[in-house]
Amino acid sequence: MNIIQLEFPLTEEPILGNYKIIVVKKSGNKTNHSFLVEEYVLPKFDVTVTAPESLTVLDSEFTVKVCGMYTYGQPIEGKVKLSVCRDFDSYGRCKKSPVCQSFTKNLGTDGCLSQVLSSNVFELRRTGYVRNLDVKATVTEKGTGLQFTAAQVISITRVMGTIQFENMDRHYRRGIPYFGQIKLADKDNSPISNEVIQLFVNNKNTDNFTTDHSGVAEFSIDTSEMFDPEISLKAVYKTSDHCHYEGWIEPHYPEASHSVQRFYSWTSSFVRIEPLWKDLKCGQKRMITVHYVLNTEGYKRINTANFYYVGMAKGKIVLTGEIKVNIQAGQNGTFTIPLVVSEKMAPALRLLVYTLHPDKELVADSAQLPVEKCFRNKVHVEFSEKQMHPASKVSLVIEAAANSLCAVRAVDQSVLLLKPEAELSVEMVYSLHPLQDFQGYVFHGFNLEEDSQEPCVSSDHIFHKGLYYTPVMSGLGPDVYQFLRDMGIKLFTNSKVRQPVVCTGETVRRQPYAMNAGHVASAHHVKSPAEAGREERERTLILETIREFFPEAWIWDIVPINSTGNASISYTIPDTITKWKASAFCVEELAGFGMSVPASLTALQPFFVDLTLPYSIIRGEDFLLRATVFNYLDQCIKINVALSNSLDYQAKLISPEDDGCVCAKQRKTYVWNIFPKEIGNVVFSITAETKDDEACGDKAPRNISIDYRDTQIRTLLVEPEGIRREKTQNSLICTGDDVVVQDIAVELPTNVLEGSARASFSVVGDIMGTAMQNLHQLLQMPFGCGEQNMVLFAPNIYVLDYLNRTGQLSEEVKSKAVGYLVSGYQRQLKYKHRDGSYSTFGPRYGQVGNTWLTAFVLKSFAQARTHIFIEEKHIQDALNWLTQKQKENGCFRSSGTLLNNAMKGGVNDEVTLAAYITIALLEIPLPVTHSVVRNALFCLETAANQKENHVYTKALLAYAFALAGNREKRKALLDSLEKEAVRKDGSVHWQRPGKEPEADLPHHRSRAPSAEVEMTAYVLLAHLTSQPAPAQEELSSASLIAKWISSQQNPNGGFSSTQDTVVALQALSLYGAATYAKSGAASRVALQSGGDLQQDFQVDPSNRLLLQRVPLAQVPGDYSVEVSGEGCVYLQTSLRYNVQPTQEEAPFMLHVHTIPEGCGDPKAHKVFDIGINVSYTGERNVSNMVIVDVKMLSGFVPLRSSVGKLSNTRFHQIQRTEVNTNHVLLYIEQVRNNPGLLWGTRGALQHNGNSTKQRQRALLASLGL
Repeated sequence: MNIIQLEFPLTEEPILGNYKIIVVKKSGNKTNHSFLVEEYVLPKFDVTVTAPESLTVLDSEFTVKVCGMYTYGQPIEGKVKLSVCRDFDSYGRCKKSPVCQSFTKNLGTDGCLSQVLSSNVFELRRTGYVRNLDVKATVTEKGTGLQFTAAQVISITRVMGTIQFENMDRHYRRGIPYFGQIKLADKDNSPISNEVIQLFVNNKNTDNFTTDHSGVAEFSIDTSEMFDPEISLKAVYKTSDHCHYEGWIEPHYPEASHSVQRFYSWTSSFVRIEPLWKDLKCGQKRMITVHYVLNTEGYKRINTANFYYVGMAKGKIVLTGEIKVNIQAGQNGTFTIPLVVSEKMAPALRLLVYTLHPDKELVADSAQLPVEKCFRNKVHVEFSEKQMHPASKVSLVIEAAANSLCAVRAVDQSVLLLKPEAELSVEMVYSLHPLQDFQGYVFHGFNLEEDSQEPCVSSDHIFHKGLYYTPVMSGLGPDVYQFLRDMGIKLFTNSKVRQPVVCTGETVRRQPYAMNAGHVASAHHVKSPAEAGREERERTLILETIREFFPEAWIWDIVPINSTGNASISYTIPDTITKWKASAFCVEELAGFGMSVPASLTALQPFFVDLTLPYSIIRGEDFLLRATVFNYLDQCIKINVALSNSLDYQAKLISPEDDGCVCAKQRKTYVWNIFPKEIGNVVFSITAETKDDEACGDKAPRNISIDYRDTQIRTLLVEPEGIRREKTQNSLICTGDDVVVQDIAVELPTNVLEGSARASFSVVGDIMGTAMQNLHQLLQMPFGCGEQNMVLFAPNIYVLDYLNRTGQLSEEVKSKAVGYLVSGYQRQLKYKHRDGSYSTFGPRYGQVGNTWLTAFVLKSFAQARTHIFIEEKHIQDALNWLTQKQKENGCFRSSGTLLNNAMKGGVNDEVTLAAYITIALLEIPLPVTHSVVRNALFCLETAANQKENHVYTKALLAYAFALAGNREKRKALLDSLEKEAVRKDGSVHWQRPGKEPEADLPHHRSRAPSAEVEMTAYVLLAHLTSQPAPAQEELSSASLIAKWISSQQNPNGGFSSTQDTVVALQALSLYGAATYAKSGAASRVALQSGGDLQQDFQVDPSNRLLLQRVPLAQVPGDYSVEVSGEGCVYLQTSLRYNVQPTQEEAPFMLHVHTIPEGCGDPKAHKVFDIGINVSYTGERNVSNMVIVDVKMLSGFVPLRSSVGKLSNTRFHQIQRTEVNTNHVLLYIEQVRNNPGLLWGTRGALQHNGNSTKQRQRALLASLGL
């Protein structure tokens, strides 16, 4: 057994989102683990709310306790805002404000606030309210303003407590005591002790029992005189009043009931395993008591009975044995089974005890014994000290089985506050076991149960040996066979193990329902939190500390254990003031797997300073830097705090002057106004020191001669201001035995913002590789409408088809792509109208169906049927709607807004729309003989005969006729297009004649316009769509086109907009499948700069789909790439930089203002309004769809309530709003030529220590779809 530790370095600007680690075993089976890459700031303290889980309608008051504790165990100093609310039930649109109680108070010296609230305010006994209270507590740290919130829900119940039977058997055996437990608990599930419970057997009060300290009353029932086929048990605590008052909730005291059937034995012989009430501990030695009653008629000459036992766990037999019992003394008695609990028995041991009666009956009992989850390899981890100063040496002691190999980690507790589920636990490991337990005779999908070989009997009651028996309808009755079946054991015997079964066709009474059947008690242990605060050790040295090492993961090592089973490793504690959590798991060939419980180490010093920083800040924005000095000494001290000077920022202290005194267990915060001047990681160094020769107010000077000085050095990411731009250089290079060298010049424009440029170089061995890696983010734009959603849907179809054709489809890629298809399918149905059509924002916004979008959805849904379930009705509805739009000449009437209106200049909309719909119908595929297709082709043939067709129209027509199998029309159109082709740098593409320069808008990259990519992709599809397969000449032409299309891809594998991305990826996938060649050849890509090798890439069949990316160090700079070997590689150089927003010649006017306009009003530092005016100034009457993207200033977030108001009638132009992290997105179907105020919203200060003076900018993008 071994442990492998690997690393995966992230780039400086990684793609945010979920990543997956996939491990392939030797067997070929795979397992995976996901993790999230995101921007975050670790929490410095934790907020907990302690409140009752529930309240009864009779409770008059309750207590809520809120605590704020730093990760190193010391209490927070600050305020808490506590609110407790009960909401009304909502009927229709009626909505009332909830009933609330709110308080804002200071936390105590222990960091907690305990508040007693009266229940009368919330009217717990009244109906019309929801049955719960919402508790929300927000703790604000003094000085920094940092806020963290915790919440809890308190349920309101009329049930005054719970009473239930526990550890109950489903059957009783006459002659053996029947054991059971009754548990009594209050509404919080806390035990109620010293209360009397009445037990009724068959509705007769047989006895009263008193609960113990655990709220449990154990009982036993003498069954020696019981003859009933079944008995009913009922436990009563208190009786409820059977009254009902309108509008009021009455208290209720429940009862517990349990039905018990008499166990079947033909000889009236029984075995009973005495139940255990608690989990068995690993390593524990226990004696299991077994009761027996034997019919001694068959034992006349036999003095000893042999009892056998079998134990099963996790589907394996782990325990066997035999006990010989002298039965001369009588027919009943007890014996014990010795049991040494081991990890093999976890998590539950199924114990079977049986004996063979001389009358050929198997007498048996089975019990499930809960066992503590444990491992054979006992691992223990402990620090040599519980608390130490940062930067000190500490030993981590590990105990495990000799010669084990251990993986050890220690992480900041703040990380676990963000992701508590990330902790490795015993339960998590046990859940990975492939077989938890056998149950029944179903194995690998096969039912291995056999029918009873005994003859069936009449449904009349059977009288045997003084007892009446009722036969059951199947072999699942209360008999030994049921025990064997439940354990999954097949027993080869000719003894009686089944109860008689009634003959087919006869009816018997229904078996009573057994409550708590098979209940297994389990103990749930809640670990108490570590003690807050430790007494400071006396210090005689280390007066000055410089802290600059603040990792989130401190220890991440592989540690071998010696032959004595121990290892001690010395580590240097990082500089973070926090609590570290260390744990380990170990493996060894014989001892197997084991893991430790976490060990804690608190890193704390009596005097320190701490900076509060955001994740990042924008250059040009002012922000407030807060430094808090903590004094955990035993006396007041006078301090001096200084922020070091730097060329990277300007700093001004704005904290009011004071005496500089900080008393014991208190803190003081200093604030600077910071103006960053440089981009990148800016270093802040803050120093706090004590002055022992000065008194604090009326406090005498310190009587010790120790001074403390603490310096903290932290970095803050300063991001560039302005608007982000992105350029890519793409190339598809294929080599044989030759070597191809290509130069790459990374150049910056003159208006680039200093320090904002960064570049990367990537290699992938498949033309579809980049797109496959980024199926969820092919376009860097929002996806909030019906058309943009399709870019998350359609490309998955082409990727799956391509990988299927080339034999490269793996389960991981298939699972991801199918997942996107399923979610995209469900989202797209939101935009469907009742008539079967689809529109940009759906029926709720009063739009009519869109012809182009409906055809797009129709063909995509039809093509997706091979991969996911698509309801046929949705396809047929869309087809019927399009059929109704077909005119007599075979063309189609345009309906809805044609979002692709950038094509209108010089393009016959009727022909292009008809061509697009015809393509969609043929790709379903519908035959050319279909009436709708036949008529549509007539429309296209008429249009094709016109001499002056637009190049875009020709491209569509060429592909349509290629799909229809009309070779003559296809060839004529391709020949015509060949004359208009643009040939450049060994590639071919098409562009609109007399096109105007495209405006460089924020969501468009410096690459060919969307229309050119789309029309070129249609030409490529036309070349590749020929029967039976494209000729070599066609493939040669296609390669030049594919080279140009691939050069236009953005860094994520998409293009500029929805339609060009979908069509281009379809064309590239078809080209890739047509040219794919299976071979073991490999390619080598060498990236060089100035003649020096920078990076070497290997591409072979095993990593063909892997995207390999490295950052480029020199920007601007000249690089060269050398490609050798055999095969094709796709190269991409991506350049990102920022520029200042300028007034460009774009078809929009944008004006942004704030209310108030200046920062003079102190309220403006926390709340202000944003107003935006936008107007369309282009040549058409109305614009395309418009998205307004408003990015919040650092430290501010939009008030969601104000964004929600934009959907009212005043702002009817706004079809949809979204709040996405620190962005507000507004979707507008179109903007006319007249200006108008679109919206106003409020930005609220987010308490992360930021404040800004620079006002808001808005980014406007026109999406030509």
